[in-house]
Amino acid sequence: MIRNMPRYLLALLLLLPAMQLVEAAPPAAPNCSPLLSHTFPRLQDEAPQSLCQYQGKVILVVNTASFCGFTSQYEGLEKVYAKYKDRGLVVLGFPSNDFGQQEPGSNKEIADFCKNTYDVKFPMFAKSSVSGNNPNPLFKMLIAKTGTTPKWNFYKYLIDRNGNVVEAFGSMTKPTSSSITGEIEKLLGEKI
Repeated sequence: MIRNMPRYLLALLLLLPAMQLVEAAPPAAPNCSPLLSHTFPRLQDEAPQSLCQYQGKVILVVNTASFCGFTSQYEGLEKVYAKYKDRGLVVLGFPSNDFGQQEPGSNKEIADFCKNTYDVKFPMFAKSSVSGNNPNPLFKMLIAKTGTTPKWNFYKYLIDRNGNVVEAFGSMTKPTSSSITGEIEKLLGEKI
């Protein structure tokens, strides 16, 4: 039967198994800004999380570390998140061991520390690099758009509801400072 089959049908039959192995790429999220078009593993369980789910929110991105002089800023970040989350703010934490080797633990150890020490509820992602030669894709774009690289742990970037970087804040600027909260309130009041 196969010998009498036209060549194009035979070729199609041979290709069919290979074609079934190719999965369609997931569709791009509608209206997701290029800045947020990244997926990162969640800190607690390493389940992939698309940043596109935060499109339309004001976002405060911060690189964190558990053994830093600024680690107490977790408390301020959580306060700011709790105060403004219902109005559309999200804080995104990215643990990194880039500065002073102050985040040496595993993702599970970091997650336990954040929960048990500061009761962190804002989204946290798996440990990654945020500076140097190979920053994660989000930080690579943040650095390119602002012209400023994190200088240390707890460096912060503020993003508007349209996915545009508005400002960068150094580690010395506390999350609860009026310079950050004032800008957050202004951005929360703007239309998308």
